[in-house]
Amino acid sequence: MPPRAPRHGPEEFGPNGAPLPGEPRGGAGARFDIQRMAPLDPVLDKLQRRSPGRQLNTIIESEDGRPVYRVRWMTNEGRRIDYVVDANTGQFLGER
Repeated sequence: MPPRAPRHGPEEFGPNGAPLPGEPRGGAGARFDIQRMAPLDPVLDKLQRRSPGRQLNTIIESEDGRPVYRVRWMTNEGRRIDYVVDANTGQFLGER
């Protein structure tokens, strides 16, 4: 059986919200120090307070040489937002 392709979504994160090791999206050979990354649960709590709704999926990408969480979010009003959060600090960087 061929190896499974990496999954991009909530399955990438462990029960404590920390990213699981794997191949992040970020270009050829991108690697991040997951030990230094902010746990995802507090990030999602901040987003929930900012815009009540739910997480659709989350991926780790490289932006300007640093790891970022790109959190796809659905508001309670049905609006979809892609939040960009610094994966090392948990700081909100913007939305798309």
